Amino acid sequence: MDLHDTIRTYRLFSGSYDIVFGPVFHPGRKEAVRIANDRPGQHILEVGVGTGLSLPHFRTDSRVTGVDVSEEMLAKARRRAECRRLSHVEGLHLMDAENLEFPDNSFDAVLALYVASVVPNPARFAAEMRRVCIPGGTIVVVNHFTSENLAARFIEKRLAGLARHIGFHADFPFDAFRRDSQLSIREVRPSNLFGYWKLLRCVNEKPASDPG
Repeated sequence: MDLHDTIRTYRLFSGSYDIVFGPVFHPGRKEAVRIANDRPGQHILEVGVGTGLSLPHFRTDSRVTGVDVSEEMLAKARRRAECRRLSHVEGLHLMDAENLEFPDNSFDAVLALYVASVVPNPARFAAEMRRVCIPGGTIVVVNHFTSENLAARFIEKRLAGLARHIGFHADFPFDAFRRDSQLSIREVRPSNLFGYWKLLRCVNEKPASDPG
């Protein structure tokens, strides 16, 4: 899977993303923010902020930075922050999730909502989140993983080749992500419609390492 495929797909979906994916992903989005943003004055990074649907749910006493690879999605996020006067949003930047342009230990918490299966190298993406998050900080990931249902898993595997061309890992095993990401996962809970997605609450215990 290539980063350009992901960028092209988000460019195509940027106009309809809120309508198609907003309500479906809303429960996981809101719960992830609640878990990560549980204290006053936190400095928080959202990787793959998209159109900024999560931004209104952060505490007003937080400081939130968002990054995304899609300029079209970011333009909508900036308009949302401006129109809703979200003063806690410090910045929304064009940036690759696998090459974050922040110093080590820059954030108290990091969120990645529906991003892990659209990055070319999930291990590198997770290492970057761990690098920029403070030791002991919270990392929250919400994502689709390969279904445990045999029929659904068969369909995911059949779609895997096509999905890669639009910038998405349809066949995305949880155990492989747990191993490769080196995230210290403390809690896994079902999320969104039918629990098809998973919310991972992690504590940043392990030092980041470059998986290449």
